[in-house]
Amino acid sequence: MRLKHMSRSTEKSYLYYILDYIYFHNKRHPQEMGVDEIRAYLTHLAVHKNVAASTQNIGLSALLFLYRQVLKLNLPDIDNIERAKRPKRLPVVLTRKEVQQVLDIIDGVEGIVLQLL
Repeated sequence: MRLKHMSRSTEKSYLYYILDYIYFHNKRHPQEMGVDEIRAYLTHLAVHKNVAASTQNIGLSALLFLYRQVLKLNLPDIDNIERAKRPKRLPVVLTRKEVQQVLDIIDGVEGIVLQLL
């Protein structure tokens, strides 16, 4: 990882997920495992550990790095993974109509302050 100039935080994250993967499969060597074990581990992260989608993606990247760069093994595509749910995004900006509705409801000092904003 250092030769590839990866950041220290990436290195720590990858090492964490690689070790967690090995411990999840009762300390089996990664060369003895393959796509089915990776799929089971990533599903475990999403379902049982309830991690965010981006965290699951970091785990996947760590395992791909392990197999491709360290062990020099080519894995077939990993599909049918239970994906972590992405949070729903709330709108950041109100429309002009929504702003006017808010201003119509609030009066007094608060209304004046909102109108100034």
